[in-house]
Amino acid sequence: MTPETLLITVVAIPGALFLLLGLIWLIGGHLPEKTIARLTKIAYVVMTLMVVVLGWKMWQKGATSIHVNLGNWFTVAEYGFPLSFVVDHLSLPFVGITVILAGIVGSFSVRYLHRDPGFQRFFLLLHLFSFGALVIFTADSLDLLVGGWEIVGITSVLLIGFFQYRSEPVRNALRVFGTYRIADLNILIAVFLAHHWFGTASWSGMFTGEWPGHINNLNGSAATVIAVLLVFAASGKSAQGPFCGWLARAMEGPTPSSAVFYGAISVHAGAYLLLRVEPLIRSSAIATGLVIFIGITTAILSTLIHRTCADAKTSLAYASQTQLGIIFVEIGFGWTTLAIIHIVGHAMVRTMQFLRSPSMLHDYHRVHAAAGGHFEPTGDHYESLLPKSVQIMLYRIALGRGFYDALVDRFLIAPVVAFARLLSLAEPGWVKVSTSASSHPAEMPGALTQMITKSEPKA
Repeated sequence: MTPETLLITVVAIPGALFLLLGLIWLIGGHLPEKTIARLTKIAYVVMTLMVVVLGWKMWQKGATSIHVNLGNWFTVAEYGFPLSFVVDHLSLPFVGITVILAGIVGSFSVRYLHRDPGFQRFFLLLHLFSFGALVIFTADSLDLLVGGWEIVGITSVLLIGFFQYRSEPVRNALRVFGTYRIADLNILIAVFLAHHWFGTASWSGMFTGEWPGHINNLNGSAATVIAVLLVFAASGKSAQGPFCGWLARAMEGPTPSSAVFYGAISVHAGAYLLLRVEPLIRSSAIATGLVIFIGITTAILSTLIHRTCADAKTSLAYASQTQLGIIFVEIGFGWTTLAIIHIVGHAMVRTMQFLRSPSMLHDYHRVHAAAGGHFEPTGDHYESLLPKSVQIMLYRIALGRGFYDALVDRFLIAPVVAFARLLSLAEPGWVKVSTSASSHPAEMPGALTQMITKSEPKA
């Protein structure tokens, strides 16, 4: 097989599995767990071998990149949505860890979700996620990258609300979905401006030469606007800066999805975007400073919160945020090779930690018993150098998780709800809008209210 055929096949396999399982589900069919498990294992083993062969052929031919152009998906006037893929020194490591770690998580999930009513639904979403992630990492344009970006986002939300019979996962999934929508608005505007100023959103049109290349004929202010928009879009996907509050909520999903999304692949998509558009970031002092500032502040805050978390998955979520903040700093300083190595290593280690998190308490008790029931203190942290009053203040901030949710509720959600209440005064079919984050959406039009009331499980 040629490198081009290998690339397209690797991207297409999880998409084909999603379509197969989806069609069976739509017609009311149900595959046995063993069949789904075997299909998943065979598919990801084959994909892993294909990625290895692809890398070997690239090295053998001395090729720095492989491009595949399948034409346009659709064309409107002078605009065409390109189906063009690329694998190079940047995307190949991301494709490799996506295939390997998704396969490991899929194998782990066979036992973790054994006899769960949502077994088939989970693997349906896992394959869709893998397809979306591979589209992100192999897209040859910002247009196609957005397609994979949205696929990963919606599968993330659906897996957070996987246990839909409880209200808390659904509520957190909707909260994450709202955060994604705000962050993704930045990348959509960036695509529009790239077409307006560059005339294209393809990497070859925006940058010259092989990755990382150089920015292609764009003045400073225009490059800064696009770069800043992409920084905020990347921050939203990687739970950094103003979007740092959603990652802990995402822990409501099954442990395997937490591992593959928020330890391995999805949270690193934002870092990949910054690496891919590095010439844009490098050309703007504002964007560079913003990346470094967001990374440092998120890493410090997440470190403090991580030390006060009482449950394993939330603690790992904030630990992931800390490492992602450091990765953002590395990208801001231009240490791209170090950032790629850091991403690959962090994805592998964090995946294993998430998968082991259900057994963490058991492991702790075994070590505690082996140590004779007593652990020696690990020593003071750097906070001990600060005055006592400052230590107490930091501890309160950490316990309140930076008061992120309270600030968002007061200064963002409350004004929007107040505005919605004003608009509802002109609509007699709507009643008072509730501002409580824990309330049910009971104040809705009659038919919708009846539907929700009937579908809610009894306490």
